[in-house]
Amino acid sequence: MADPQQTTSVAGDNPPISAPRKPQRKQVRWGDLALDNIVWILLVVFALGATTLNSFFFSVANLQNVLVQATTLGFVAVAIALTMLLGEIDLSVVGILGFSGAIGATVVDKGLPGWLGVILVLVVGSLIGLVNGLCIAKLRMTSLIETLAMGLTLAGGVLALTKGRTITIEAKSYTFIGQQYVLGWPLMPLALLLLFAVVAVVLTRTTWGRELYATGGNKRAAYAAGISTDRLVVSAFVVSGLLSGFAGWLATAYLSGVNSTMGTDLLLYAVAAPVIGGVSLFGGRGRVLGMLGGVLLLTVVQVGLQLVNISAYYVSMVGGAMIFLAVFVDALRIRRRETS
Repeated sequence: MADPQQTTSVAGDNPPISAPRKPQRKQVRWGDLALDNIVWILLVVFALGATTLNSFFFSVANLQNVLVQATTLGFVAVAIALTMLLGEIDLSVVGILGFSGAIGATVVDKGLPGWLGVILVLVVGSLIGLVNGLCIAKLRMTSLIETLAMGLTLAGGVLALTKGRTITIEAKSYTFIGQQYVLGWPLMPLALLLLFAVVAVVLTRTTWGRELYATGGNKRAAYAAGISTDRLVVSAFVVSGLLSGFAGWLATAYLSGVNSTMGTDLLLYAVAAPVIGGVSLFGGRGRVLGMLGGVLLLTVVQVGLQLVNISAYYVSMVGGAMIFLAVFVDALRIRRRETS
């Protein structure tokens, strides 16, 4: 009688060969997909809602208006986003916009050629960004407080330069980007498209862009890997100042002048746009396409509410609600990633 503990196999001592398993498809996480693209979902919803209430919303004239309004916001939003990718924040962008624009308007009004005024605006913005970067990287000042203080100081500087009056600019070599049309379309939105194209290449195809993400994700690990984190912080704030100065030129060129309150309502929208577009407040994560979506969404909301004759009080309320939504969505993204 055979031992019941012994087993026989037709294939001998070798274990039976099991059938190969089919590769499992990666499961689509619809919740994460929706959160990562919430900005585009909301953009479609608001655009359709505005069109239903006022058919003029989808007209060519209004589309041009939306793109023009989004251009200045886009530059300051990207300026903030670059510092946010590092885990820092630059709240002086609107102050730089107003101050550099006021400097440019003042010198051009006094007879300086328009193209030299443009260069001066960009240089002033870059120098202020350099001061911010050095204070944060070398003096270890908190970026939130340092840039907030810088922004308040610059706002006072705008008031001192303008003395509460409007300074007009007549030099065509300065205002052309805000006043010129090409084939019936305003020139300003072209600057917005070029900005996002360049930033997309820089963040995804250059060493500087990759180091920006790495440092924002884990600054100590980035430093241990040989990245000069202090130099990176300084350069990021210089670029932020440059873009803010560029926004100052765009705003003053479009308005053909500057006043003491120019850009003062942009700061919270400039912070909300990249966050709702997927840029993390804690650094290390964010997509250029999301930044663009955030800028367009907030502009569409503002323009749409104006077209349906909503009171200015409610426009401010909606703006605050969008900022709350931005922080809420960012918190949801982080929680889902921590639990997945």
